[in-house]
Amino acid sequence: MKIVFLSENKTEMGNCRAEFGLSMYIETHDMKLLFDTGASNLFEDNARVLGVDLRDVDACIISHGHFDHTNGAPRFCEINSKAKFYIHENATREFFGTTDGEIDDYNCGILWNQQDKETVLKRAQLTHGPLWLNEDIVISGPIPDAPDFKPVEEFYFRSISGGLEPDTMDHEQFLAVREGENIFLFSGCSHKGIVAAMEYAKDLFPGNKITHVVAGMHLFGATDEMRKKVIDRIALEEPKIVMPMHCTGMNAICMMRERFGKACVLASAGKTYEM
Repeated sequence: MKIVFLSENKTEMGNCRAEFGLSMYIETHDMKLLFDTGASNLFEDNARVLGVDLRDVDACIISHGHFDHTNGAPRFCEINSKAKFYIHENATREFFGTTDGEIDDYNCGILWNQQDKETVLKRAQLTHGPLWLNEDIVISGPIPDAPDFKPVEEFYFRSISGGLEPDTMDHEQFLAVREGENIFLFSGCSHKGIVAAMEYAKDLFPGNKITHVVAGMHLFGATDEMRKKVIDRIALEEPKIVMPMHCTGMNAICMMRERFGKACVLASAGKTYEM
């Protein structure tokens, strides 16, 4: 398994740039994948510097319908004419986050213009449930709740009538890959909760533990008590690698580093990891 971070919140590489976004190039034993496309076309610039040929990608998977994971999609579709493109059927709504209990006044969803939207969706396969790319690679589709690990934030979407309704994050999906006895879990933001994603990944690969957790975990708004509860649950899997990134939050990352030691790897744009 080879993972190259094309877009992430931070970088340690002088020849790459960072942004508030996420995009990963993933090579399995038989497929080349792009997981999310970042907040801009930065993923393309970093790919060029790193020697990643985006024309060779076999499939692009969008984790959920927020701008920091999708803004580069139209450019990817220009670069690569062959890759299959997977996005949940509800991901193109207008979405709104909350700040201090108040609904934000800006759309944090996909920001494609109409032409870009038509270009991307014309070639997209809209997901609505688990979708297997082969016997070892699955896109989850909607993630069931983990009742004891409720998300710490709220989102809303604009309905057909124009009003705002609570967003259940049914458009969020993860990528899970089996390599030998290892199950790699890739999650963009884990708005449903990283524990919910882990539990569902285990349902999709029954009898297996999650050995590698590569995920934004959106724990920056959580209490230390909830962070510890989540980390304790991750630890039950005895993971070989935990890679918190993007929206996880520095407090949670520090707690994971303390708990998992060198098994907690701090990802950044421009870095390549082979596992």
